[in-house]
Amino acid sequence: MSLDIKSILYYNIGVLIKWDAWENTAMRKIRGQLREICAASRLNETKKYIQHGDTSCFKHTVAVAAMSCRIADRLHISVNRGELIRGALLHDYFLYDWHKPRKGRSVHGFTHPGAALKNAERDFELTDRERDIIKKHMFPLTPIPPKYREGFLVCIADKYCSVLETFKKHPYRRGRL
Repeated sequence: MSLDIKSILYYNIGVLIKWDAWENTAMRKIRGQLREICAASRLNETKKYIQHGDTSCFKHTVAVAAMSCRIADRLHISVNRGELIRGALLHDYFLYDWHKPRKGRSVHGFTHPGAALKNAERDFELTDRERDIIKKHMFPLTPIPPKYREGFLVCIADKYCSVLETFKKHPYRRGRL
């Protein structure tokens, strides 16, 4: 896989914590989970769909996974890191271009968690925590809040990354500080 995760995430993380420390902990785990998920699913298809601004769904989910871990680390929140990362990487696994209107698909913000969960359940054995992350990451648009800490972290990281991607051109390019 030819993905330079450092470049994607430098803006968010590189400025705030030392890269060596991050590289040796969370990023190694994220890369491992990403390789496993890409090998067993259609996650690579998300590279062709734009999420926010000019950021692909794929880059967005990687950024959300990293930011979720970063928030947990900075706030010293105890989490199941594997489930946090896996849930974050699959939270937008809806596999369609939401910018193109389609009959039967209502407002994307309200409905895509269900589509992502359906696809993830088809391709993976999910834990309750991973299901909760995927299903409730759009809270408060989805009325029921996440049940687990990991779900709240992904929810917060998703909002942060979405704003960054919407208002910054090339938000994860190295050196944009």
